[in-house]
Amino acid sequence: MEHEAEAAGIVDINEIQRLIPHRPPFLLIDRVLDLVPGERATGIKNVSMNEPFFAGHFPSRPVMPGVLIVEAMAQTATLICAKSLDVGDDHNLLVYFMGIDKARFRRPVVPGDRLELHVTRVRARAKVWSFTGEARVDGAVAAEAAFMAMIMRPEDIEAKG
Repeated sequence: MEHEAEAAGIVDINEIQRLIPHRPPFLLIDRVLDLVPGERATGIKNVSMNEPFFAGHFPSRPVMPGVLIVEAMAQTATLICAKSLDVGDDHNLLVYFMGIDKARFRRPVVPGDRLELHVTRVRARAKVWSFTGEARVDGAVAAEAAFMAMIMRPEDIEAKG
């Protein structure tokens, strides 16, 4: 059964945590429905009233912050990188934001929503990869952005220090 899920590109929360360094409360994806290494992925974020950011954004009308929606898209992109580079258990792979362009927020994301994060790799040149992403709720676009990331290891950062 596990091999069937892997063949279909499904990634569960255990595999997500094995592949990327994010952890709650900053892990913003719960599952990946399909992933084609080097190409695209569809991540899922089940938005719950228990999210810590809702306590302050906004207490009387909870709305998921737009920057966290973009971060959820970026975490989905990180999984594309990890699967493309076949990092296995190498937790030294880090993916850093380099830029965000054309970010647009179309509708609020609120508790109870199921956020679908559709991310596509546009280009990969050495350590710099670019992506486009759309976050959808019930098929309607809630947010979209283009973004770039740099793939690094801690020793790369220390060497630049």
